[in-house]
Amino acid sequence: MEEAGETETGARTTGAPTGKAARELIARAEQQLDAARAVLADHTRAVDAVHAALVPLLDSLVRRELAAIPVSRLKDVTEGRLRLGAVEQAGYTTVGQVHEANRYELRQIPGVGAQTADQALAAAGQIAHAVRDTVAVRIDVEAPDESTTALVTALHRLVEAGPDVRRAVDAARRLAERLEPALTGASPARGRLRMLFAGRETRAAALAAVASVRTTVAGAAERGLPLLFGQVSVDLLRHPESDLATWVDFELRSAEYYSLLAEMSGVGPDRDAAAGFLPSAMADRVRGLRLDDSHLRVSLRGYQSFGARFALAQKRVILGDEMGLGKTVQAIAALAHLAARGETHFLVVCPASVLINWTREVRARSTLRVLPLHGPERQAAFAEWQGGGGVALTTFDALHTLPAARDGGRRPGMLVVDEAHYVKNPATRRSRAVSGWAGHTERVLFLTGTPMENRVEEFRSLVRHLQPELAPSISTTRGVAGSHAFRRAVAPAYLRRNQEDVLSELPALVQVDEWEEFSGADLDVYREAVAAGQFMRMRQAAYARPETSAKLNRLRELVAEASRSGLKVVVFSYFRPVLTTVREALGATVFGPVTGDVPVARRQELIDEFSAVDGHAVLLSQIQAGGIGVNMQAASVVILCEPQIKPTMEHQAVARAHRMGQIRTVQVHRLLAADSVDQRMLDILARKERLFDAYARRSDVAETTPDAVDVSEGSLVRRIVEEEQLRLATARTEIRPSGLRGT
Repeated sequence: MEEAGETETGARTTGAPTGKAARELIARAEQQLDAARAVLADHTRAVDAVHAALVPLLDSLVRRELAAIPVSRLKDVTEGRLRLGAVEQAGYTTVGQVHEANRYELRQIPGVGAQTADQALAAAGQIAHAVRDTVAVRIDVEAPDESTTALVTALHRLVEAGPDVRRAVDAARRLAERLEPALTGASPARGRLRMLFAGRETRAAALAAVASVRTTVAGAAERGLPLLFGQVSVDLLRHPESDLATWVDFELRSAEYYSLLAEMSGVGPDRDAAAGFLPSAMADRVRGLRLDDSHLRVSLRGYQSFGARFALAQKRVILGDEMGLGKTVQAIAALAHLAARGETHFLVVCPASVLINWTREVRARSTLRVLPLHGPERQAAFAEWQGGGGVALTTFDALHTLPAARDGGRRPGMLVVDEAHYVKNPATRRSRAVSGWAGHTERVLFLTGTPMENRVEEFRSLVRHLQPELAPSISTTRGVAGSHAFRRAVAPAYLRRNQEDVLSELPALVQVDEWEEFSGADLDVYREAVAAGQFMRMRQAAYARPETSAKLNRLRELVAEASRSGLKVVVFSYFRPVLTTVREALGATVFGPVTGDVPVARRQELIDEFSAVDGHAVLLSQIQAGGIGVNMQAASVVILCEPQIKPTMEHQAVARAHRMGQIRTVQVHRLLAADSVDQRMLDILARKERLFDAYARRSDVAETTPDAVDVSEGSLVRRIVEEEQLRLATARTEIRPSGLRGT
């Protein structure tokens, strides 16, 4: 009885249950373990399916490459020691032919002995291995076949499951590692008799194991792992609706498919390029930082993960990636990591034109709380942020009105400054305001697409905000030495990657919705058009007052950023007056506009002249005239001034640039006005059957006659006008006592 008493005492001491309570606990633990094992098994099957579809495609690419390599290159591998005269005379003229042969076949050749045959095969194998490390599968949406369809379908499961897959698999592995040995050790605690007759050490070990099981089970439940495992398993087992649905999804999210494909195939960007050619010791230290993505809702590409980790490891830096590589999502990933580690307050400063985009991006790509600090209510919003935390978003012009950290304000866990070249002049008010916050914030991240090696003085000015001790060592000779040398010299404070260095799957399509708020003047024009029921005026209202137009201002910024990177831009609008306004607003090399009145031959001449420009240029085109029958693959930035009633018209216009022959990622920026006809159109069109639209878009009929597949324009127009009239009438009624906001 003494041992029984000790068991009970031991149970009370450790708090570990025995008997029925232990059995119930162990049963729950076994259920969690089964769910974890199921996720791992489902993920393994999904990955195996990708490899099964990928291997034949890679083999085919390798064979094609080897077939173009002369057999004489085998000598290079053996440093000239291999004698191949007899092999060549026997008809083996390429490395591919040797690689496909076997030892017996080669030994049948007169004059070829066992050693020569073995050396030739080994050399061919080495070349094949090297080739396999360099080839990349290109998925052609214009010519899908059985093999690529199988690959896209296999990838679809993992893409559709999203970033939860990685979190679930990592959590499942850790849970299994903890529960498997703990459950084995806790087995004696299932019954009181077993515990009664067990030795003292066995009882103590069992009770300790039960306590470990209980802690692990409780922790898993608190983190919602059982639900996560169940959801991910369902996602990984879900079949796509059809091959067509899979291809449609690939077109919409090709970057995610290619990112996963690079990971699965082991073929990605060069490690040095992905690290922005940082010194190896620094790059290794950055890679060693584990990024916590538990607050992210999106999967990062490898170079994006590196960028977020660079910002976290170096603390005060400039992320200068080329336009279109996702600087915003890298910043959000850094904020999400810090939030997972206990930080609660973050501050983002940006131009007013991208404030809405930042709001939407943070909400869409993370679980972080967002509070815009803009407009007449910004002080109240600032107080709410100070008390409750989250990601505060404000503008350069509003920042100086907020109490800085040095004045008793809350210090953010990270300060992010978008379009940081706005603060290159230290004498400006915006620069002084940013400097005030940066000086009292441990982690500061500047974002700019401007290549700093071409603007060394600007770079030195920005570095003074971040690492003033580094600024004196930055000289113009650094830039003259070339971009790679410059990046290595300023590595502690600067990371830049170019598209051609890190996007191996070119051409890809990156689509961004640029949301803007009406200025007061724009809003007046818009309200008049809505009251009059003039749908076309409603669509153009955002450009009616060029001097205050928010859309036009954002368009200028996008063109300026493209200019700094030497990229060509095509601007599409349905409306000639809008294109005229854009032409007058741009100070760049502008061609066009291409309109319906321009003869087809002249249209192509304009496009050829635009394409022949060395570096940046802008082409303006009516979307109806530039959408069919012309090729604009010289452009890698497409700006849509407004959404279109007929989605096929947008798709066809974008396809003029994003097509075979394009060698750069195509960035599509669609300018949208919040709470307007733009938003109503997108909401209504989004409710249509996506698969039908996509099928129609991919058909030959849609390519030539878009009217045949779009919704009734008349009914759509009437519905939008009526909804906007009702919304604005309701808004005026609700806010009349205090006056119209925004006017």
